[in-house]
Parts: sequence; structure tokens; C-alpha cells
Amino acid sequence: MTEPLPAALRRERMLELIGQHGFMRVGDLSEAFHVSDVTVRTDLDVLDRQQSIRRVHGGAVLGGGGMREPSFEEALESSAEEKRHIAQVAAATVESGASLILDVGTTTTAIARALVDRTELEDVTVITNGLTIALELEKAIPRFQVIVTGGSLRPLQHSLVEPLASVLLDRMHADLAFIGCTGVHPAGGVTNVNLPEADLKRVMVGAASRAIVVADGSKLGRTHLGRIAAIDEVDELITGASADTAAIAGLRAAGLTVTLAA
Repeated sequence: MTEPLPAALRRERMLELIGQHGFMRVGDLSEAFHVSDVTVRTDLDVLDRQQSIRRVHGGAVLGGGGMREPSFEEALESSAEEKRHIAQVAAATVESGASLILDVGTTTTAIARALVDRTELEDVTVITNGLTIALELEKAIPRFQVIVTGGSLRPLQHSLVEPLASVLLDRMHADLAFIGCTGVHPAGGVTNVNLPEADLKRVMVGAASRAIVVADGSKLGRTHLGRIAAIDEVDELITGASADTAAIAGLRAAGLTVTLAA
């Protein structure tokens, strides 16, 4: 019989599973960790009090103050015009012959479209874990070389995560990485609501000479569960017109270069 994990480690692993799947049933967690339903409910109650997850009927969803991770399509509708302006500023920094990592997300998908529209760009290599992004960039082949990381497919986000997603990144180095997130905070750093994606974003930051965070104004001042990087581990933030001036000032005071895409 498998020996049960210590409570703290078990709860950490439960949190990872809930983060990966978005929702987990009590029965599935009981089976996965070889503990009773009562033990699972106790663990979920602890995580709920920490605001890491939110209890719902029959199981739990990812929390962070009750925040539910929106699907890719839902996020695409949010701040679309602002994301387009951010994308244009970001895409303008890319030169012919460059290699770049394009993280999954709706803002980075907008960057992919802006890059495709720059018909003068040649010999650009793009590495991505986003299937939607890869399809957007397909239009620019053969001007662009598009490399998809591989890995396990996350439903609703169309993203590839571990296992295997970091294997390719560990063997490559890019000039530039555009990283999406759900939170940017002077003390909390750059964070993401989903743990598996946060893990891969962290690898991407380390695999590039320069890491630029792209986030609409609603992400500023927030901190979420998955730590991507400290403020001093990224080179720049490109944000949009909805960003709070006090939040921008706080990030600049922490040493981060902030570019406002008007």
C-alpha cells in the first residue's frame, strides 16, 4: 500500500493538480493521493482558508481570492483594443534575424498578429508553447521559422505545458522573450494564476537575453499563486492605457522599466 504523503506536501500537490485542471473532484483527489474523502475535504478547507483554491460543490477550483482563470476565448474579448496597442509596441522591438520566445496568452497572440503584419521582417525564429500563436504565425512562413515546444495540452488555454514542454527551451537561447501574466506587483513580482504555466514562463525568462512582460492595466498591482520572476529578473513591462498611474510609479520605483502603449 502506498504511504500517504505528509499533509503539507499533499496539499501542495493537490494545489498543483487543481491549477493544472482548473477543477478537481473530491473523489479524484482521494484516489490520486490514497487518502479518504474526509482527509481531502480537510485539506481543501485549509487551502480555501489560504485563498489558494475555492471550494465548490463536489470539489475545488483554483482560487487566488476566488479568481477563476478565464478561457482563452473569454480573455480574448477583454481589453482587446488595449492589447492590440501593447502588441504593436512589442512587435516594433523585433528586428530581422532575431530569435524570440512568445509565451501563450491573448496579448502575446496579438503580438504574433502584429509580427505577421510587419512584412519587412525576415529570418525571424519564434519559439512558442501556444497552439493559437503557432497558427497565427503560420501565415509568415517561410519568412519566419516557427518552433512549437511540445508538451501536454491544457484545455481551454490551447497551451502546452509539462511534461516535456521545457525540454526544448533547455536546449535553446533566444534574443528576446515576451511573457504574459496575470499579475505584476513591486514586491510580489510577476505571477500567474496557473501553476503549470507559471513554471514554464519561469523557464522562458531564463532562456532569453531579454525578457519583456506584456500585460494590460488590469494586471498591475495584483499577485497570484504562481511565481514567474522577481521584478529585477525581467527587463521591461509593456502595459496599456488602463494602467493605474500609481501602480506604474510603484513598479518604476522598484526598478522596472515600464513602457505605456497609448
